[in-house]
Amino acid sequence: MGRFFLVCLGGAFGTGARFLIGSWTVKTLGTGFPWGTLFINVLGSFLIVIILGSGLERAGISADLRLVLATGVMGGFTTYSSFNFESLRLFQHGSLGLGLTYMAATVFGCLLAGGLGQLLAR
Repeated sequence: MGRFFLVCLGGAFGTGARFLIGSWTVKTLGTGFPWGTLFINVLGSFLIVIILGSGLERAGISADLRLVLATGVMGGFTTYSSFNFESLRLFQHGSLGLGLTYMAATVFGCLLAGGLGQLLAR
């Protein structure tokens, strides 16, 4: 239960950070383009690779802290970071076709699901 609580706490921090950054970009750059979401997704992709890469490759971050940061904080901040990391891992392991399939299935699957959700909401 302790790890669960820490992941939830990390998620709250990540969600709050996403809100603050998103609000700042709207005030600074306007609403003509989703700059906040783009920035958050790019930053989250960068950070999760550092967090998981440091923990998995060099054992620089403990498993518990890696769980809180990657699943909690980054999960609350953006799930795109997980998608990015998983795609990169497939490519690094020589699975180009599987990586591209995963990317296409994610992008098009999410667009299709979103479109269906819009239809149902109407």
